[in-house]
Amino acid sequence: MRKNNQYYTRRIHRFLGVFIGIQFLFWTVSGLYFSWTDIDEIHGDHFHQNHMMHLTANNLVDPSSLDSTLEVANLELRFVNHQPYYWINQEKLFHAQTGQARGEITEEEAKQIAMIYIKGDFGIESAEYLTETGSHHEYRGRPLPAWAIHFDHPEKLTAYIDAKSGNFERVRHRNWRWFDFLWMFHTMDYAGRDNFNNLLLRAFSLFGLATIVSGFTLFFMTTKKSKK
Repeated sequence: MRKNNQYYTRRIHRFLGVFIGIQFLFWTVSGLYFSWTDIDEIHGDHFHQNHMMHLTANNLVDPSSLDSTLEVANLELRFVNHQPYYWINQEKLFHAQTGQARGEITEEEAKQIAMIYIKGDFGIESAEYLTETGSHHEYRGRPLPAWAIHFDHPEKLTAYIDAKSGNFERVRHRNWRWFDFLWMFHTMDYAGRDNFNNLLLRAFSLFGLATIVSGFTLFFMTTKKSKK
């Protein structure tokens, strides 16, 4: 009976080891990368320009005079390319000194905004207008439409500007993309990369626990047998 128990325990342990061994390797490699990298650098903080925001906002119009049909639920005063604007209800821009509504940020304006926020004198290779992003896109989950401003930089630096609000949203670069790729293996969310509560990760966590338990069981079984 003791031999049978050891036999089946060993078979279970070997099967689980082969089944989840590759994923254990992914967890280890990605964990090593995360622990040896500076998260602020991954976020691209070293590319951000530190500066006070533009000019003093004088002679601002009363927000209630902007549009008589507009019901204001949320209002923010922000600067877009050195000009003051009211950002209302997270959807409309009004010039805070003239009261004029404006449309989306143009390509040239997006380039200028990106140059304000990115540190260093890098040339711009191209600009891309985004209306949708896939679940694996580096700008996923952020406001759309948006401008992707690609810089001439060894790390393939890209700044993202919200086309509606003119807000500088994100900067992405090569190290961040490596981090994001390994993060997908760490979370095991192969559909969208960011869901840490997916069923596949839960299942493999349980299988990993079972592998550990079977290994300890084998250890104690073989130890008792050696003593006898």
